Amino acid sequence: MSEHHYQLNFGPQHPSAHGVLRLVLELDGEVVVRADPHIGLLHRGTEKLMEHKTYLQGLPYADRLDYSSMMANEHALCLAIEKLLQIEVPIRAQYLRVMFDELSRIMNHMLWVGTCALDLGAMTVFLFGARERESCFDILEATTGARMHPNYYRPGGVYRDLPDKMPQYQSSLRSAEELTRMNANRQGTVLDFIEDFAKQLPERVDDIETLLTDNRIWKQRTVGIGVVSSEQAIAMGCTGPMLRASGVAWDLRKKQPYAVYDKLDFDVATGTGGDCYDRYLVRMEECRQSAKLVLQCVNWLRTNPGPVISGDRKIAPPPRAEIKADMEALIHHFKLFTEGFPVPAGEAYAAVEHPKGEFGVYMISDGGNKPYRVKLHTPDFVHLSMLAAMAPGHMLSDVVALIGTYDIVFGSVDR
Repeated sequence: MSEHHYQLNFGPQHPSAHGVLRLVLELDGEVVVRADPHIGLLHRGTEKLMEHKTYLQGLPYADRLDYSSMMANEHALCLAIEKLLQIEVPIRAQYLRVMFDELSRIMNHMLWVGTCALDLGAMTVFLFGARERESCFDILEATTGARMHPNYYRPGGVYRDLPDKMPQYQSSLRSAEELTRMNANRQGTVLDFIEDFAKQLPERVDDIETLLTDNRIWKQRTVGIGVVSSEQAIAMGCTGPMLRASGVAWDLRKKQPYAVYDKLDFDVATGTGGDCYDRYLVRMEECRQSAKLVLQCVNWLRTNPGPVISGDRKIAPPPRAEIKADMEALIHHFKLFTEGFPVPAGEAYAAVEHPKGEFGVYMISDGGNKPYRVKLHTPDFVHLSMLAAMAPGHMLSDVVALIGTYDIVFGSVDR
């Protein structure tokens, strides 16, 4: 290190680090000469823990990886298990999965734009994003019983169908008129509430864009910062908005369709500049496209009832009513939740278009009821590794914009 340079520890307690990231920066004045990300401070051994649990018991760990996009993580894990089992997922379950994947994308991007804007000095955007996420959390809670870690997907389908009623606000501190207004869109089913939310979302995204897109300070902090060409993005392993902002229209939902994405109409959002500003614009457009996809799923689900999980009793538990009447069903239920189910020996890789990029699960089975090996490919881990190449030459304040634009969550970086 030159005698004119000095080292600075950025994190792990820094609020702009978006988790327990320790960044060792070598600075020449306020210009970054070298950036060295130190990770591992949150390491929980998730992959190894999954190898010591049955396939069903391993599913809740997926929620705790990237805890801002829970359902997308679960989907990848279920796809890998289903490849090994070679089972078909009922069409209604596939539509439910796509709908919740897209709600996860909206939740992720709302959190991202709020925290990234907060890092760069804008407070109101965070509150706007939190408002939309709250509606999504209410949907998850109504459907799964949990807000943050839903554990909803299952090998062979989903845990249960959508409920008929949407929970309503109740409070002794609010007037009857105010409660009536707050519950106006909660009078119908959960599907009705989801439809209302998806119809309103494009306008809510417009509100965020009104605050940021032409904002002079926002553009000064993001335009021309962290520019990545399409060639560099591909070479460094970028996926998701990080890749598409550089002009590469690669989206697994289009290029390697899974579930029912090939039956739905949506556009792939791309940018041209490959900078922080373009990555912001891509994510905002993705929210609009996700709302469009959610509405298509809602319309299909309204008119197409059916099973939401495989009928194979060796894989999926029987309905509760059946358990109470049939001894065989009770035995299947007991064995599924104590021993799990054996999975044929083999290996499989399954990937989904996660809100952050390609989220992949590589799984090896030795024929037992637990995976022999689980290896996760998480996009934010790959994107964080780019910091050493992108940060040099930028100002110290630009490092905050770079970390924000990567959209990292340390649950899936450290695993």
